[in-house]
Amino acid sequence: MTTEKSSRKFRGRVFINWDRCKGCGFCVEFCPPKVLSLSSSYNDHGYHPPQLIRESGCTGCDLCGLYCPDFAIYGVREPVAADLTTGGTPETSSKTVPLSRSED
Repeated sequence: MTTEKSSRKFRGRVFINWDRCKGCGFCVEFCPPKVLSLSSSYNDHGYHPPQLIRESGCTGCDLCGLYCPDFAIYGVREPVAADLTTGGTPETSSKTVPLSRSED
């Protein structure tokens, strides 16, 4: 018997640009697996940007990015490769870096 997590050939990843976000909540509302919520923290413009609350549930469908009017968020799918040295534990090979809130 295989679990959903181990049988998936990809995993989702969300990238959020806090400074672009106006806190409209479209990404949270239209996220099919409901892995986003509005943060309790404020960005530099005084809005509550989204945050990923359940990383393992993200499918990388990019509906968050399609609905975002400010292009402040997007999702991607990354392939999952089984690492034979750890007994087949899924790992990802990522060449992208998540956008994060810039600290001045």
